[in-house]
Amino acid sequence: MDFTEKIQALADRVQQNSGILKNEEMTKNALVLPFLQTLGYDPFNPQEVFPEYTADIGAKKGEKVDFAVMKDGNPIMLIECKTCNSNLTQCNAAQLQRYFQVTPSARIGILTDGIQYQFFTDLDRANLMDEKPFMVFNFKSLEESLVPELKKISKPHFNIEQTLSAASELKYTRAIKKILVKESQIPSDEFIRHFASQVYSGKLMPAVKEKFAELVRKAMKLYINDAINDRLKNAMIEEPTDEIEKTVDISADNKPKIKTTDDERDGYFIIKAIMRKIVDPERVIMRDTLSYCGILLDDNNRKPLCRLHFNTSQYYLGIITDKNKNEERVPLQSLNDIYNYADRLRVIPSFYE
Repeated sequence: MDFTEKIQALADRVQQNSGILKNEEMTKNALVLPFLQTLGYDPFNPQEVFPEYTADIGAKKGEKVDFAVMKDGNPIMLIECKTCNSNLTQCNAAQLQRYFQVTPSARIGILTDGIQYQFFTDLDRANLMDEKPFMVFNFKSLEESLVPELKKISKPHFNIEQTLSAASELKYTRAIKKILVKESQIPSDEFIRHFASQVYSGKLMPAVKEKFAELVRKAMKLYINDAINDRLKNAMIEEPTDEIEKTVDISADNKPKIKTTDDERDGYFIIKAIMRKIVDPERVIMRDTLSYCGILLDDNNRKPLCRLHFNTSQYYLGIITDKNKNEERVPLQSLNDIYNYADRLRVIPSFYE
C-alpha cells in the first residue's frame, strides 16, 4: 500500500470512529498514534515517539507536550492533542507555542484533534512558533494536493531544510491564492484602483468605481478562461492508431527498450489514490509503452483510464473523454496537477460498465 492509499485508509478510520471518541486519551490511541504510524514512525518506540515529553517553561516545571517525534535523541516535532471534534482555538495553539519556544531542536509543531492537523513552524521569527499554520490537513475533507506535502515530514523523507523550504512556499502560495480567490469574487477598493488607474484617466467616483468592480471581476474570469483554452490548444493531441496499444517486447534482444521513470510511477500512484473512491485500487494497473505510460482498468487495453505522456520536458495527462476512448491531453506543471482532474478521472470507469 503506497502512502496516498495509507492516508485514505486513515481517513476512512477517522470517519468510522470520530463520533465515539469522548476524551483525549481515546483520540490519541484511536487516531493520533495511527497517524504517526502512517508517517512511518513507531509509536511504541520512545526513541521515535516520546509520549508526555517534558518541556519546562521558566519556573513552571513538569510541563508536558503530548508527543515528541524524536531523531538522534532530540525532538524534531511536537504534537499537542485535543479531544476529537474539539475546536482548535488560538488558545490551544498558544499552549503549543510555549512548548515550541523552549524546545529549539523541534522545528515543527502540530496541533490536532485527530481529525484536523494544524502544522506550524518558525518562518517569521526563529524559535518562535508562527501564529498561523503553514498547512492544515483535515481527514474529513481530504485536500489531495496536500498529500505529497504531508509525505515530506514522514520518517523516510524527513529533511528539515527541505521541510522548512516547502513550508515557506506552501504558506505564502496558499495565502496569495486565497487573496486572489477573494479579489476575483469581491474586489477590494485597492484592487480596483490598481487596475482602473492603468486604463482610466478620470477621477474614480463611486459610480465609476462600482462599474470597474464589475469589469475587474469579468476581466479575471476571461483571463482564467483564456489561459485554460490556450493550454488546451497547445496540448499535443495524438490519436492512437489502434484501439489496443501494443507494448514492446523488452526482452527480445536482452536490451530493455522501455524505462519506467520515477515520475511515471508517482503519477500512477496518484491515479490509484484518486480512483480508490470509485474502484478497488487493485484493478488499476500500469502498463508502460514506448510512447506513453498507460493506466488501465483490470489490466485491459480496452479499458484505458488515462495516459501519462512524460517522455518530453513538458508533461501531459491524457484523459479518456468518452466511451469511444477519445483522449484529451492536458499539460501538467507538476505531478500534483493531476489532482485537479480527479473528478474527470473518476467518471472514466463508468464508460466500461
